Amino acid sequence: MEIILLEKVQNLGDLGDQVNVRPGYARNYLIPQKKAVHATPEAKAAIEERRRELEQAAMSKVQVAQERAEQMQGATVQMTRKVGEEGKLFGSVSTTDIAEAMQQIGFELSKSEIHLPDGPLKEIGDHEVSVSLHPEVHLNIIVSVLAET
Repeated sequence: MEIILLEKVQNLGDLGDQVNVRPGYARNYLIPQKKAVHATPEAKAAIEERRRELEQAAMSKVQVAQERAEQMQGATVQMTRKVGEEGKLFGSVSTTDIAEAMQQIGFELSKSEIHLPDGPLKEIGDHEVSVSLHPEVHLNIIVSVLAET
């Protein structure tokens, strides 16, 4: 399915790019999230007319993400969990837990912005967690998992 991107989408393209994606991805994610439109001649003309406006909106999103990243830079979250004898957690620390903990210390962060490539955290200690606030803005935060006493 041919679509035109209305903003930069990671691993797909930039603003105004015409790309071919699977129909389900376009119908169920890109179009409802207002990240893309169907590639019709009318849409192409409208995008060309609105390109400058869309680029300014995209730049403002990047600036907002960069400001959020500067505020969160070096943030550390401490979480306590029940631990077995070998330092393994009973349960795990997921992206939802990290997002809630970040909100408690004053940072707005959604669980979709947090990346745990090895899955949920299952051991005590300090873990460096990757956060993507925008396809162009990334930072790392420290999640310190402590044993419950």
